[in-house]
Amino acid sequence: MDIGVVIPTHRARIANGMTQRAIGSVWAQTLPAAELHVPVDPGGGGAWTTRDRGLQAVRAEWTAFLDSDDEFMPHHLETLARCAQETGADYVYSYYQVRNGFGHEIAADPLGHFGRVFDPADPIQTTITTLVRTELAQEAGFHAPPADARVGGQRYGEDYQFTLACVALGAQVVHVPQRTWWWNHHGRNTSGVPGQGDSAA
Repeated sequence: MDIGVVIPTHRARIANGMTQRAIGSVWAQTLPAAELHVPVDPGGGGAWTTRDRGLQAVRAEWTAFLDSDDEFMPHHLETLARCAQETGADYVYSYYQVRNGFGHEIAADPLGHFGRVFDPADPIQTTITTLVRTELAQEAGFHAPPADARVGGQRYGEDYQFTLACVALGAQVVHVPQRTWWWNHHGRNTSGVPGQGDSAA
């Protein structure tokens, strides 16, 4: 399976080494990526526009996304690719293991989404760290969410909008009940919001 990986980043993440760490996790995959795109936000426009620029450059059949402050576990791409091949899914996502700023793993599943079968009526359970058919992903694209965007009282971002668009296009979405990537909490997470956290640096 040909997979292109997209890691949107910005100057602060390059300077502090987070982007290089994310890239290293891609090169360490048991299933090698065919392409790697690392678009840089030149001026605080936000992850959604940078991510979409990277996505539109992918030529591989599949696209995987990774935030520049997170990391794939070595089996991430292989696990998601196997699920896509076995189920015929168009969009596959696994789950994360949280690590704090000291590199310690933390048990976390506050919303109870781990292992839950995907519900197209509640796509908030997914994250951006997905494997998606490139043609589908490029048609769905990434767009800035409204400033007042809320689901269940919580603000949502471009990942939620992207999933909604994929579902509207008829995507078969499958959840792999495994933790295959690290969500690094470091006090400077941007959550896709321009000007927030280290994106303002």
